[in-house]
Amino acid sequence: MNEAASTLEGWYALHDFRSINWSAWRSADEEARAVALDDLQEFLQEWTSVEEAGNGSSAVYTIIGQKADFVMMHLRESLEDLNALENAFNKTTFARFTTKAYSYVSVVELSNYLAGKDADPMQNPEIVARLKPILPKRQYICFYPMNKKRDLSDNWYMLSMDERKAMMRSHGLIGRSYAGKVKQIITGSVGFDDWEWGVTLFADDALQFKKLVYEMRFDEVSARYGEFGSFYVGSLLNPESFESMLKV
Repeated sequence: MNEAASTLEGWYALHDFRSINWSAWRSADEEARAVALDDLQEFLQEWTSVEEAGNGSSAVYTIIGQKADFVMMHLRESLEDLNALENAFNKTTFARFTTKAYSYVSVVELSNYLAGKDADPMQNPEIVARLKPILPKRQYICFYPMNKKRDLSDNWYMLSMDERKAMMRSHGLIGRSYAGKVKQIITGSVGFDDWEWGVTLFADDALQFKKLVYEMRFDEVSARYGEFGSFYVGSLLNPESFESMLKV
């Protein structure tokens, strides 16, 4: 049996994609919409205190295209925290005007492919910050799930640890070349969701997503062993812009 990569885990992650029932929203009277908006704003404001206390992070983005209207991304200490957060939104008045489009459950992950030699990595503030990151609130988000292939000769899991480390080192160099342009958060989802990893990218220039993903396609890790799900891209929403988006 080949050696499995060891991983460090941090905060649990939920990508909660929702669509708005625009017909119902337009049909609601002004008072009903005002109540729903007040309920939504109260829900969004609760995130600030959680983030300030260092117990998690959240952000909300529009989603461009027909897959969803917006996504709420949450990082929390436990799956129970995420479940409570999801249920809290479902109980809001505003949630009655939404439908569930897609969701993704995972946990922030670092593997030992590119690890240093710390005796106790959890004593390294840089590693802890990567495992429990504050979402950067940049202008654009891109999310996609992915797998490593298990097809005949192109089976990632049949490669030796040394082979995988060498390829991941090359792969990582591409990502690091976009430092300052793209912030990347990798979440592991083996046993949690339908894919093996979720990749969430943040940038102030959406074209950087295209450039980064395209360049990585030529690296052997992606070209030979990568399988990708649907891509979701959108722009940042704050309480004011969210309310503006909902004006009829």
